Amino acid sequence: MSRPLAMSALGALMIAALIAGVMLFSASPAANAQTVTVHKTPWCGCCAAWVDHLHDEGFYVIVKEEEDLTPIRSRLGVRDELMSCHTAEVDGYVVEGHVPAREIRRLLEEKPDVNGVSVPGMPQGSPGMETPNAPDRYDVIIFSGEDARTYASYRGTQLVSEQARP
Repeated sequence: MSRPLAMSALGALMIAALIAGVMLFSASPAANAQTVTVHKTPWCGCCAAWVDHLHDEGFYVIVKEEEDLTPIRSRLGVRDELMSCHTAEVDGYVVEGHVPAREIRRLLEEKPDVNGVSVPGMPQGSPGMETPNAPDRYDVIIFSGEDARTYASYRGTQLVSEQARP
């Protein structure tokens, strides 16, 4: 084999090895995504819209349609005053209702010793509840047992204020 041909074959082999290494050691965005399991009723459109919000924000979502969410909420420690229309689980935390993806990421980053976060009710303009009307102002509540406090405040999808780390 002539020297230039051997060098080009070696170069091609090295490039192929480099590409294979990059593909092997760099995970796809879906592989890096945090998995959120969403429990929702089959007929809820705003729950599906919230799932779309999570997908758009880079989360991997598993949807479990349930006729009755009461046993799930009971198992996860979601009190009546914190309830909304769907309940999610992520990395050992509960996410109740139309919580913005930003606050889920914050929860996963800070890892406070709590049960989870909630947006009680169904505030107009929150993720999954977008309408052409003026958005509501609402709080994202962080909770554990009987303790519940404001974690962040929003108007629609816009952050208004963020409270200090719990």
